[in-house]
Amino acid sequence: MAYYAKSKGQRVVDWSVHYGLLACFLFFALFPLFWLFKVAVTPTNLLYSEGIRMWPSETTWANFAQVMTDTDFPQFFINSAIVSGATALISTLIAAAAGYSFSRFQYRGKAMIIVLMLITQMFPLVMLIAPIFRILTPLGLTDSLLGLVVVYTAFNVPFATFLMQSFFDGIPKDLEEAAMIDGNTRFGALVKIIFPLTLPGIAATLGFVFTAAWSELLFALMLVSSPDAVTFPVGLLTFISKFSVDFGQMMAAGFLALIPAAIFFFLIQRYLVQGLTAGAVKG
Repeated sequence: MAYYAKSKGQRVVDWSVHYGLLACFLFFALFPLFWLFKVAVTPTNLLYSEGIRMWPSETTWANFAQVMTDTDFPQFFINSAIVSGATALISTLIAAAAGYSFSRFQYRGKAMIIVLMLITQMFPLVMLIAPIFRILTPLGLTDSLLGLVVVYTAFNVPFATFLMQSFFDGIPKDLEEAAMIDGNTRFGALVKIIFPLTLPGIAATLGFVFTAAWSELLFALMLVSSPDAVTFPVGLLTFISKFSVDFGQMMAAGFLALIPAAIFFFLIQRYLVQGLTAGAVKG
């Protein structure tokens, strides 16, 4: 009986610690989003007059309506979707091919290529802005969505490649060899056997690259200026004027910008969890 009582008490303690830590994590993770939404639905005249409140005495959707109708935010939003989607697809395609190569083949210069790819991740981005601007200008890629896609792809491919290589390393080579013994070519074995097993890793890589491109500010700020090419992180700065900041519209725009990323992760969450737990980020 004593053992049972002690075991039950221990379970209560474990339950309390478990859910207490989970509650703390959710609070710190979700409170900024709650505050973002709270400011977005607060009327401008109450934003400062009511002080700090958990919820305003009145709410309004005017900030969301004005962001969508009176600003260039819809164009910024479309630009970010194009750049992030293209960057994620291209980077994942390149990373999958390179990761498979690093995982399955031995060839001269392989170690040097990996070292060079690691070196590219060591430089502060600020140091690379001027050289990149000098490279893109003669090519006519500054102030364009294509230029951002090229830059984002170049910076995301190394880490995405290591993600994919780690995942390919977790797939036994025996599966390919068995498929090839059964009459498939290497490409056929890759498509029929390896590709379905790689879907979690591809989803994890897509999610990583899409998020990185979606929230990138520094290069977008330095390389583009016209409304036709400005992405939403830079577009948020348009709510800051010389003498004031329109926090209501800025928070509304920020909240709207969260929706595509949330939908994207909701669609791939099953593969993403599998990829992250099956070795996609191992080592």
